[in-house]
Amino acid sequence: MQNTLRIKFFLLYIAFGFLCLFTVATLTKQLILDHLKSDASSGMYEEANLIATSYLPEYFTEDTSYLAVRTQLNAMQIYLDSSLWFTDAQGNVLVSSSLEDTTAPTRIEDFNPAEIGSQQYLEGSYHGYFSEDMITVIAPVTVGFSTRGYLLIHRPMAVIQQKLTNIMRPVYITLIVIYLLSFLIMIGIHFFVYRPLRSVTEGATQFASGNLNYEIPVHTQDEIGYLSASLNFMASHLRDMEDYQKNFIANVSHDFRSPLTSIKGYVEAIADGTIPPELQGKYLGIISAETDRLTDLTRDLLTLNEFDTQELLLNKESFDIQKMIKQTANTFEGICTKQHISIELLFLPKKAMVYADPHKIQQVLYNLLDNAIKFSEPDSPVTVEVTEKNEKYFISVKDTGCGIPKKDLSKIWERFYKTDQSRGKDKKGTGLGLSIVKEAIQAHDENINVVSTEGVGTEFIFSLSRDSGK
Repeated sequence: MQNTLRIKFFLLYIAFGFLCLFTVATLTKQLILDHLKSDASSGMYEEANLIATSYLPEYFTEDTSYLAVRTQLNAMQIYLDSSLWFTDAQGNVLVSSSLEDTTAPTRIEDFNPAEIGSQQYLEGSYHGYFSEDMITVIAPVTVGFSTRGYLLIHRPMAVIQQKLTNIMRPVYITLIVIYLLSFLIMIGIHFFVYRPLRSVTEGATQFASGNLNYEIPVHTQDEIGYLSASLNFMASHLRDMEDYQKNFIANVSHDFRSPLTSIKGYVEAIADGTIPPELQGKYLGIISAETDRLTDLTRDLLTLNEFDTQELLLNKESFDIQKMIKQTANTFEGICTKQHISIELLFLPKKAMVYADPHKIQQVLYNLLDNAIKFSEPDSPVTVEVTEKNEKYFISVKDTGCGIPKKDLSKIWERFYKTDQSRGKDKKGTGLGLSIVKEAIQAHDENINVVSTEGVGTEFIFSLSRDSGK
């Protein structure tokens, strides 16, 4: 296909060259010839009028002789490189001065000075008196108010053709040079525009067919290079998105399949009597816990979907973040008491009024506290601290648990991602909590950071804008 395109392009270029040559050889040549004839006839007519008014009238008044007129015409013949005929009003040639191999007639047959019409000149052999084409101009010779004769100047067309040839030679040379330069330009376009665009087109075709591993070569820093790099970047993100979708579906399937399998197994065991009546209460409790796990997973997925579809509308209002932290911490009183974990609240002496969506921020606090308690050892504290700086409140949730490995810090925000410690310690987690936290904070145009050291603990810090009215 590419070779066929090259052949077509080459043939089209040759045809273009022939078309340019034909245009110059016909249209341009004719335009220049017309201009030369017009210019020559104008000059000849001015000379004819000058002679007809300055010298020739004296011939009819006998103030000058035949010999003087002939001498004058011979001089003009050499100057104008033309034949000059001086006739009376009836066309009888009185004096002539002709070029070599040309003889003036005694009388011009069918002489008609008006035949020149509106043009300045006649073109042709002039009634057959010349063996080649001539340009002829006619100027009247007047004495008083009457026309007594005419001066005819005949210049060979060969003289004008020679001028045309001299002009056209550099025109043809210029055309050839332009043609060759255009060929070099076309080669440059082929290598610097066509081939890179073909690579981009091939890349787009590969991406459209699903081959996201294809990479468009980038060799330049211009717009085409930028386009190639952008497409490669897009393909990389699409590839990552495809991998993410596969992992997402696999994780969702796994997290739904495990509790559903447990529920199905226990229900069938109770139904067929495998589990005796005295133990059914225990296993119904397990079924209830697995149902709660499915409910939590579904709720978290719906919450994340709100962020993904960009349909989340924040219902912002002013509230005291310290009061919300205290209320949220109270919900963990039972589990903290059971595991001997204390929650220490370090608050500002005044109210900390923020402007945000209270429901989303409560989700953030709940998930961070839940994580902190989940990874804390018994008889250890979880600290929540509120500080103020530059029109912002910073909320810190810190535990003294096992910490997060350095290799996992950049991945903890990914959906369904769980560290090895998490998988071993918390079988019931959905792996979506921190994803929800980050999405909610980013929806408020705020930031959240994490600092963690293995064996020491983890601290999450996020910011909220202070209520400007407070």
